[in-house]
Amino acid sequence: MKFIKYFDEIGLKDINLVGGKNASLGEMIQNLGTDTLRIPFGFAITTAGYFHHIQSNNLDHTITQELAKLSASYTPSLLNEVGTHIRSAITQAPLPADLIAEITQAYITLCNYYHTSDLDIAIRSSATAEDLPTASFAGQQDTYLNVSGIDAIVPLCKAAMASLFTNRALSYRIEQGFENTNIGISIGIQKMVRSDKACSGVLFSIDTESGFKDALIINSSYGLGETLVQGLVTPDEFHVHKPTLRQGYKPIIKKQVGTKHTKLIYSTTHNQTTLQVPVEIHEQEIFSLTDAEILELARMGLIIEDYYCQARNYWSAMDIEWAKDGIDHQLYIVQARPETFHSQSINKDQLTRYHLDDSSAQPLVLTTGHSIGHKISSGTARLLSIEDADLFNEGDILVTPMTDPDWVPLMKKASAIITDNGGRTCHAAIVSRELGVPALVGTGNATKTLHEGQSITVDCSQGSLGYVYDGLVPFSKQVTTLTHLPQAPVDILINIANPDSAYEHSFLPVAGVGLARLEFIITNFIQVHPMAICHPEKIQDPQLKGKIDALASAYDSWQEFFISTLAQGVATIAAAFYPRRVVVRLTDFKSNEYRNLLGGSLFEPLEENPMLGFRGAIRYCNPAYAPAFALECAALKKVRTEMGLTNVTLMVPFVRTTLEAACTVESLKSHGLVRGEDGLKLLMMCEIPSNILLLEEFSQYFDGFSIGSNDLTQLTLGVDRDSALLSNFFDERDPAVLAFLLLALEKARKIGTSMSICGQAPSDFPEIGELLINNGIDALSLNPDSVIAFILRFQR
Repeated sequence: MKFIKYFDEIGLKDINLVGGKNASLGEMIQNLGTDTLRIPFGFAITTAGYFHHIQSNNLDHTITQELAKLSASYTPSLLNEVGTHIRSAITQAPLPADLIAEITQAYITLCNYYHTSDLDIAIRSSATAEDLPTASFAGQQDTYLNVSGIDAIVPLCKAAMASLFTNRALSYRIEQGFENTNIGISIGIQKMVRSDKACSGVLFSIDTESGFKDALIINSSYGLGETLVQGLVTPDEFHVHKPTLRQGYKPIIKKQVGTKHTKLIYSTTHNQTTLQVPVEIHEQEIFSLTDAEILELARMGLIIEDYYCQARNYWSAMDIEWAKDGIDHQLYIVQARPETFHSQSINKDQLTRYHLDDSSAQPLVLTTGHSIGHKISSGTARLLSIEDADLFNEGDILVTPMTDPDWVPLMKKASAIITDNGGRTCHAAIVSRELGVPALVGTGNATKTLHEGQSITVDCSQGSLGYVYDGLVPFSKQVTTLTHLPQAPVDILINIANPDSAYEHSFLPVAGVGLARLEFIITNFIQVHPMAICHPEKIQDPQLKGKIDALASAYDSWQEFFISTLAQGVATIAAAFYPRRVVVRLTDFKSNEYRNLLGGSLFEPLEENPMLGFRGAIRYCNPAYAPAFALECAALKKVRTEMGLTNVTLMVPFVRTTLEAACTVESLKSHGLVRGEDGLKLLMMCEIPSNILLLEEFSQYFDGFSIGSNDLTQLTLGVDRDSALLSNFFDERDPAVLAFLLLALEKARKIGTSMSICGQAPSDFPEIGELLINNGIDALSLNPDSVIAFILRFQR
């Protein structure tokens, strides 16, 4: 055949003939095999077929003449006029008879391959300049799903050819500097996977926001994949840690339920091939993939990434589309392409951070959403239709329900993008990354909350949750060249609470995490008192029970919800810094803080002074709390044994006596967390004067200590650190506090144990950090925003 190539006849060497998508499918089918990966079979109409259609109908002159009207300063209306004329010419011209004959024969062969006479197929464009390591045309051309019969295939093949000249494809090529007349298009004809009866999605072998390489990110939603790409749904999101997956563990470090309120299925009517329908409420609330399927997809992603890295002889993250067949219940790979932004563009030697100039200020938050791009931008909100594109000014902030490829010319002019709908893999997210423009997607209400002409600030600098503030809030950008930083004389670690910021913070030049707080995960992700989880029968209030049921709806039980969610929060932090050490502090809520959790008032005492009350280690062995501590231990054991994140070290807070120390160590052991087993180290917070005075006695139970300067200052000076009246007296630089700090170091040296600090003191007062370094401290754990400034103090 002159114009047809089956997938097993093509590979990456054939990009000029079959385009990036088809070449990639053929490469995988030929070299990875159906035993390793399941890939639906099909064939490609080559670029020769496209050029044959153009030349047979004398369309060359029309296309050249129309393209000549465009220059770098084209207007959206002119672009639309040119694209419409070219597309109309291509679709109205008859497909050459010899090309139709070859397509017909290839379709019959494909039907016979699958033992059917009327195979349903997908028609996908595959341009010769798309899916290259330096340029991605993802979403620029058209796709047609659930097509069967040659009479339906032929006109849609012409439509796919014409989509080479959609407005968004034309503008993208002009932006990238491609010569429009030299680019051809191939058409992929591939067996459909019946994901309309199951789910589909994308898999990135890199975190597309931070550029973190060691995680596979899976997005999943019900039905055919177009709803996800178009941003009609917020998909489920799953993260899997590569290094420990390779070691045979099951490191699903994040699971997040999306809305998934609608899906695209096969249509049974003759005038349309697909139909958008609502998803049942109970299906929206559960995960669309099982853990086994998440891990199977992740392993497929590793196989594909490893192969392409070897084939290209350099590291190449992958953007993979997958689908689950609802009939045979198998997972299939339907496309794979290089991820183009972080793989090629990011400067690994530079650390860029945006931050609000006044960190203590609390600007009015107008709405929140999924943050894309770790930047901050201010400007004027513009709520325009695509027809009003000429009214959009350079630097304006685009606010819209959702973008599609026709919005790209406006997106290029925007200083930020805000959408009501969509997830991290929707069109707005993909394009904003390529353009380097911060975006907030899936806000749910931006077009109702924000107003035309309003001055706003978009903050995507604080992790996966982004904010829109009222007004033009001052912010700054800091760029640090990491190779120019001096070497600190001791290990520098960081304090971290929010798992969503862990990937971004992992690029800091630190030796690991000196303090990871469980309280943030419980407060923000779980929200339920652990004893309420242990005793659901005590939750009699229907409204309260309904809230907890809603939070735990994706899991089989409240206990599974608590254990898995806590484990995932810890695992995300541990994975971000793996194999560097991550010190996880066991819970140290005060009773008043615990009461704020759902169900907390049923289990917590009312104390006059919670800061000195039922907190820290004393809880772990107390019958009033021991069942809750068992949940905590189960989560931590899951992180180390099931996920393989043995870089986690445990730290026990607020240990008043050696009796509490012994009881805690024994309790941990009874729950499978045995000191010394699988390299598990136990540390103790050194934050009570008794800890320092009896350091040798406490050292019998622990592998080292970390100073908690906040509580040590409070208990040394007798100052309630929560009291605004006494705030002027709370000072870590007080001679009495410094004396205790130096005594702790002296005793640690004497008995040969390690001593670090994870309290606030060296972050607020760098001179304290230097004092501790000069007196032999082993490590300092600082707030992330203090690390660079502190290291620069050692510049010679």
